[in-house]
Amino acid sequence: MSAHTVEPVRPDTCTPSRAARELGILRGEFDLAVQLGHVRTVPDEGGGGGRLVERAEIDRLRAQDGFPDTLRDRVRVVGTTDGAELMDISAGRFTRLARLGLLVPAKVYVNRYGAVVWLYLTEELKHFAAATENTRLLKGRTPETLRGQLAEGVDLRARNWRMRQLGSLLRQAEDPWARAGALAALLAPVEVADVVEDPYERAWVNRLRPALPGQALAGTSFAHVAERITTAQDADEIEWLRSDLAHSVEEARALSPAPRPAVRRTGPAAPPTARPIPPMARTVTAPVEPMPTSVGPNKTTDESTADTTEPTTRAAKPLVRAVEPRRIPGGRAPERRHASRVRPAPAPVPRFPGTGSTPPRSTRRLRALLRRGTSRPAEV
Repeated sequence: MSAHTVEPVRPDTCTPSRAARELGILRGEFDLAVQLGHVRTVPDEGGGGGRLVERAEIDRLRAQDGFPDTLRDRVRVVGTTDGAELMDISAGRFTRLARLGLLVPAKVYVNRYGAVVWLYLTEELKHFAAATENTRLLKGRTPETLRGQLAEGVDLRARNWRMRQLGSLLRQAEDPWARAGALAALLAPVEVADVVEDPYERAWVNRLRPALPGQALAGTSFAHVAERITTAQDADEIEWLRSDLAHSVEEARALSPAPRPAVRRTGPAAPPTARPIPPMARTVTAPVEPMPTSVGPNKTTDESTADTTEPTTRAAKPLVRAVEPRRIPGGRAPERRHASRVRPAPAPVPRFPGTGSTPPRSTRRLRALLRRGTSRPAEV
């Protein structure tokens, strides 16, 4: 058994592939038998979303007379050429009867050339040809009313195929939500969004929306052909599906609402707690140095002279210091090199009022007073 094979949860059921092998038919024939209601299935409770077949149903089919030929005859399909030969009519008349909706196709596919191929049940074709009321349609001239419809371009093959698919999906629906999903499978997404306005209900309907056989061509070069076949095209068909979808959603909403995300309720926010302000850090002030005493303007001492001449004396020292070479044993003496010595910056000399050389006082005012005294006129 392959590692990718999924076993059913219930031991009394089996997968569709295994059921088709036990019934002796192909997988495509089995799917058609399920679609037509010849084989009953149950939903997969394991969450896979597929269908399973009970052992009791397989035993019931095996107990029928003529098994498995009877089951194969019910699901045997033919194309237009073989169908016309089976009904003993021309292929053109067969196509006209199918376009008028008198012959309902059971399967459809798009071949490698992009042509749509319709397949019909041989059992239904035999019943149609055997009915006496259909003799005038098989022989002689086609009635005038039917010829007028053909002239207008009537083609009901795709619509009849969709109605057959919808009937099969509705038989498998277990609740109103599943029926709504089956109706939405035949409508365009914009139509579904117009009918189901609630986003959560629309998401739930789309999740339960089954895939039609022709929709497997999505993403290929024939996707537009498959979309035209699997989606309702006529205005009356679209309106009928929209009305049924709205009714199913309303019924499902009253029975069990669509699942919604849980609302998280949060309590009121706690008020912020007051935090004490940390004390300010202590500042350390530098000690104040005492102010130097002032020296008179005319007082010159040896200390002041030494203070002023000391930087000049230090500046006169040489800035280059000779480095004595070290002699290496057994080698030649290295050359003398001089290492430069960085001269320290002289300390600033503070200046205070009354110190150092002061400019001479001006005698302009005294001379002005003397002139004023000499130029006074003599008394009479």
